[in-house]
Amino acid sequence: MDDVIQQPSLREQFYRRERRSVPAARAFVREAVADWGLGGARADDVLLCVSELATNALVHGVPPGRGYRLRLWLYGDGLLRVEVHDSGDGQPSVREPDGESGRGLMLVDALADKWGVGERDPGKIVWCEFGATS
Repeated sequence: MDDVIQQPSLREQFYRRERRSVPAARAFVREAVADWGLGGARADDVLLCVSELATNALVHGVPPGRGYRLRLWLYGDGLLRVEVHDSGDGQPSVREPDGESGRGLMLVDALADKWGVGERDPGKIVWCEFGATS
């Protein structure tokens, strides 16, 4: 019997370093999730995590004049992977909230099944994954 390797579905979009990119990223993900037939509470979790990762990219990872790339991968087993690619330095980590900030990765850590940081030259890829989201 031949094993069939199913390629993941991919959607990606580049965003400039501007405040309106975060709601645009949410709308992009909302449309992809709907097109892929994913929904329910997990879809809301995905949208919140996208908001947090995009905001972190703007605040900490995108130097002036640059932007960030958002990639969504949907695998045949229902795994959804969200990646935010930026060109900034630093190693994001969960930390104690400080006044109005510092809750983003804490939320991602609580809502996503897994998350992490990968290397990119220049910059980094902050990603999170969700099991079957329907």
